[in-house]
Amino acid sequence: MEVARAEAIPVSPSAAADRLELTKPRITGLVLVTAAVGYAVGTGASFELPRFLLFMAGTALLCSGASALNQYLERDTDARMHRTRRRPIPAGRMRPEEALLFGVVLSAAGLAALAPVNPLTFALGALSLVSYVLAYTPLKRVTSLCTVVGAVPGALPPLMGWAAARGSLAPAGWGLFAILFLWQLPHFLAIGWLYREDYARGGFPMLGVMDPEGAATGRQMILYTTALLPVTLAAGILAAAGRGYLWGALVLGLLFLGFALLFAARPNPAAARRVFLLSVLYLPVLLGLMVFDR
Repeated sequence: MEVARAEAIPVSPSAAADRLELTKPRITGLVLVTAAVGYAVGTGASFELPRFLLFMAGTALLCSGASALNQYLERDTDARMHRTRRRPIPAGRMRPEEALLFGVVLSAAGLAALAPVNPLTFALGALSLVSYVLAYTPLKRVTSLCTVVGAVPGALPPLMGWAAARGSLAPAGWGLFAILFLWQLPHFLAIGWLYREDYARGGFPMLGVMDPEGAATGRQMILYTTALLPVTLAAGILAAAGRGYLWGALVLGLLFLGFALLFAARPNPAAARRVFLLSVLYLPVLLGLMVFDR
């Protein structure tokens, strides 16, 4: 049954703004940063600007298309959640089939742009698209483990960047993948717990919905932030990062773990928000150190 559209919500001033919103520009921007880091760490003595620009354009198109397809598939649940009901489809500003076509075209264009970079980058991009749209998105309605599944496409962009620069994979590239994979989990656990009531309205069995007291969420935050600490150090060594990166990764990792411990000791919105805000700061600082301290 279709959820009633929010007619009271103001109409977007332009179709272009709605199409931009479909691409989730903040998420796409973060993906591009991590992809660029993978390319920068993976590149050798010579930096091929045309290849890099083609790779970044393809990644931007692919991520934007996947986000549009995600919103098309989740249009009914988005209409039930306060934080998503103003999106173009549930707000009635865009027809679902228009969003579907937009997402398909962007995704196809992204894959077409990645194809000439090299076959490995194209294959990883296709895997990212399929796992996000056809695995993570439907699993969100079924199990809280969707977060682990969704962390895979979220961790692929830096590995794609490495593949674009080298044409092959190596332990340092997988180290970047592991950092992104583990970082996402406490990040999204904090979001899931903060918005647990909204996710419940949408019918998503996120861990925060199933764990309103926060005990299980706190334990998992500790698990993932603990695992992240040695992984960041090992990835830095594999990527030939300097001592500045290693000390920075250690300090950042201990802070992240400390905030997770504080949430686990006393789950509350303020503690969850601190974990979230630190996670937002943690990733760009860590990756920036890795790129510049080599």
